Amino acid sequence: MSSPAIGHQDRRLFAIGLALVTYIFFTICDTCAKWMALSGMPPTQVAFGRYFLQFAFMAGLLLPRLGLSSFRTQRPVLQILRGFGLLGMTAFNFFALLYLPLTVTSSIMFGMPLLITALSVPFLGEQVGWRRWVAIFVGFIGIIIIIQPWDASFHWAIFLSLGSILSAGLYFILTRKLTETETTASLQLYAGLVGTVCLLPFALANWTWPDGPFAWMIFLGVGLAAMTGHQISIVAHRYAPASVLAPFGYSQIVWMTLSSWLIFNQPPTVWLFVGGPVVIGSGLYIWLRERQLAKEAVRPVTTADTDIAAERQDMENQRT
Repeated sequence: MSSPAIGHQDRRLFAIGLALVTYIFFTICDTCAKWMALSGMPPTQVAFGRYFLQFAFMAGLLLPRLGLSSFRTQRPVLQILRGFGLLGMTAFNFFALLYLPLTVTSSIMFGMPLLITALSVPFLGEQVGWRRWVAIFVGFIGIIIIIQPWDASFHWAIFLSLGSILSAGLYFILTRKLTETETTASLQLYAGLVGTVCLLPFALANWTWPDGPFAWMIFLGVGLAAMTGHQISIVAHRYAPASVLAPFGYSQIVWMTLSSWLIFNQPPTVWLFVGGPVVIGSGLYIWLRERQLAKEAVRPVTTADTDIAAERQDMENQRT
């Protein structure tokens, strides 16, 4: 069996496509979690099921073939910190879903690209041009237009959502950093293990069995959707910097709005149709910008380029 992929490649457009698919699965995860929480299941148990299922599935898939080498890691401390980042993102968000609509929690989460982009500069040493900064800022303004925070009744659960995006920022930054040296298998296993161990005592203290086959399907759907989404996200971060992928989290607003409207009977306001095009336009601009940069990166070497390089070399030789 070939060894798992490690390291980075520069395939930004492919990574952007993966990121867009990732947020569909994240929407499914949040929808199932909100359904279970509203049905009376404690959020800690919902979160535990999400992590236990991920860990059990990945362990069952990998351990028979790779054994304990699946857990091999060069950066155990960062692996655990990344697990806590993902745990915080999930736990804070699942509790917030008890009190806030999906459209509100997702809109607050859309502040995450700004945070990730800002953190990627000092922590990852990535370069972010002014055009992308402007596009991200414009996209965030679109989100503000949609949620109309000055017109909404304040709820303390908003702080839970803010804690969720802070944890998410840590998780995604460490994901990008760890994909330099760690396998996808170890990233999935440690993320599932940290969440399972930390949430187990809280889940057992107030355990509630799902009521019927449909409830079981929704309960399992939380873990399956989250595991699939994060698996795709890990692959995407191998092919593009975190600051490139972060703005495309805005696409989740479409899926969250549909879920909130069709499943929980919470239709969007008119401001969604005002701010939505702003958000989509900023994402499309970044996509076009990345396509242009990708073309420049693979521009073939011409005779003129060779001549210029030769002239520069001659000048260097004369100086020495």
